[in-house]
Amino acid sequence: MSAATGRAVSVQGEEDRIVSAYGVVMPRIIYGTAWKKERTAALVELALRSGFRGVDTACQPRHYDEAGVGAGLSAALGEGLKRSEIYLQTKFTPFKGQDPDNVPYDPKASLSEQVRQSFQASLLNLRTDYLDGLVLHSPYPKDKHTFEVWRAMEGLCEQGGVRQLGVSNCYELKRLKAIYRKAQIKPAVLQNRFYAETHYDRDIRAFCRDHGVLYQSFWTLTANPKVLAEPPLVEIAAKYERTAAQLFFRYLTQSDIVCLTGTSSKEHMAQDLAIFDFRLSPAECGAIDALLR
Repeated sequence: MSAATGRAVSVQGEEDRIVSAYGVVMPRIIYGTAWKKERTAALVELALRSGFRGVDTACQPRHYDEAGVGAGLSAALGEGLKRSEIYLQTKFTPFKGQDPDNVPYDPKASLSEQVRQSFQASLLNLRTDYLDGLVLHSPYPKDKHTFEVWRAMEGLCEQGGVRQLGVSNCYELKRLKAIYRKAQIKPAVLQNRFYAETHYDRDIRAFCRDHGVLYQSFWTLTANPKVLAEPPLVEIAAKYERTAAQLFFRYLTQSDIVCLTGTSSKEHMAQDLAIFDFRLSPAECGAIDALLR
């Protein structure tokens, strides 16, 4: 596989799923596992039993318990739930983003070997023999290092261990374009913080739409308390008898943004999954979109 097969498309009859340009079915809302530490396994199991079918993690002990994700996944599988029904996505984290006292690969190894070692650690941690998505946690300061790592990630795809690739924390359109241009296997996803300081990545999201890259948002609620309190959004939420958070997630998913949610609350998990029980009108989406300008 050397190039995307087409645009991302909705799954016919399934409001809660979308298909990437590489034919990978992804939930429109994914459970995020950062900063959960010893609670990770129990929360991942709860999320999956509650109905989540996508999990995001990273091979980065500094902020993620990837082995805990694997334990939670293992506990939830069975009783009709299969690994093939779960979209499982992890990340390769450059050394700068790691705890220097707890690095999941040899930091003295070549970058390509670091990717290979991190990938093997992820498979072991997650108790799986393949990944649905492997994401570069952030580009390197030097493009040559980013491209070296990307090529190593492409090799994992070519060997069948990874179904699609992505990049995270890439807030410069120029850098994203360079990765896309150089890549033999194009990024299927871009995962960024969704907030006002970057103008909600409007230019980047436009590029993603035009090139079949699915945009994933994180810190979607935490970074936007003012938006969630805006009267137009609150009024629309009241109309549908939903929370402001549900309205915001629904607006974003209808805009083909895949949302990450890291809630630890069983009630909030249920609310997050219930956003597909209703649909906003174009005018309502427009009213919420205006709040982000």
